[in-house]
Amino acid sequence: MATKRLTTSAMIASIVEDGQRTAQAPFGHALCALAEQRPEVVGLSADLAKYTDMHVFANAYPDRFFQMGMAEQLLLGAAAGMAEVGLVPFASTYSVFATRRAYDFFALDIAEPHLNVNVVGGLPGLTTGYGPSHQATEDIAILRGMPGLTIVDPCDSVDIEQAVPALAATPGPTYLRLLRGKVPTVLDEYDYRFELGRAAELRTGRDVVMISSGLMTMRALRAADELAKHNVDVSVVHCPTVKPLDTETVLRVADTDRLLVTLENHSIVGGLGESVASALVTANATRGLVRIGLPDEFLAAGALPTLHDRYGLSTDRVVERVLKELS
Repeated sequence: MATKRLTTSAMIASIVEDGQRTAQAPFGHALCALAEQRPEVVGLSADLAKYTDMHVFANAYPDRFFQMGMAEQLLLGAAAGMAEVGLVPFASTYSVFATRRAYDFFALDIAEPHLNVNVVGGLPGLTTGYGPSHQATEDIAILRGMPGLTIVDPCDSVDIEQAVPALAATPGPTYLRLLRGKVPTVLDEYDYRFELGRAAELRTGRDVVMISSGLMTMRALRAADELAKHNVDVSVVHCPTVKPLDTETVLRVADTDRLLVTLENHSIVGGLGESVASALVTANATRGLVRIGLPDEFLAAGALPTLHDRYGLSTDRVVERVLKELS
């Protein structure tokens, strides 16, 4: 298979592929739309409003926005206090800081009292080329063990726009893996609607079942189109909610002799693939599972398309992996 020449040299590059439609700052605009309906919604950030699209909300509702500075523990602690008095906070920072730096505050101030605090993590997985200091390749693994926490890994702008009000309506803590800036718009072509805790089969196929989350659902759909040229018929099941996992749908689509593949923009340790595997074993539905995700290592820095190709997340690498497994 011919390899496309990767020309970008940007350290933080867009995940948008050629020809994809986009929406600008869908999280910021969705939060503003929600705030217009719900006066108790507030926004906070840890000196990263511009880089998590929270600035859209800050400009629209300056009296309901709180800049906490470079102090993620304070960010989550303050959000917890606001939730205690009836506000509905959305607190944004980079995923690495919300998970690695402020975990104790997340667990004890927010999750243990089961407060409606919505933590929004930018640069999840491999969505930056700045290396391990900013690549949140293990954020889901860190947070999956937190009791009562809902984890959402959206595919595109449609997912984000619909997830924001659903998260605000959830009685308890949530974590949203944020795609920011110009975000692809994909799911509107598949008669899709976000439902918290539910997976959606976007296309059916007789040969392969791909279970994916986040931006890897975009890659799964593209890969399915490419694999069709090889007479490989692929089903794509999008799991925007990683916790709680929609085990009913997972078990239904896995009850087949088709090749079963999980795809995630996360380490293969502790993420969607392991969650699917656990669901299969727990239900005594053991079978083979191919996991496409990031390796269990600290990743290199560099141009984002180059890194996605190196670590197996690009469409071409997904196609190659599936064809290899089928051979």
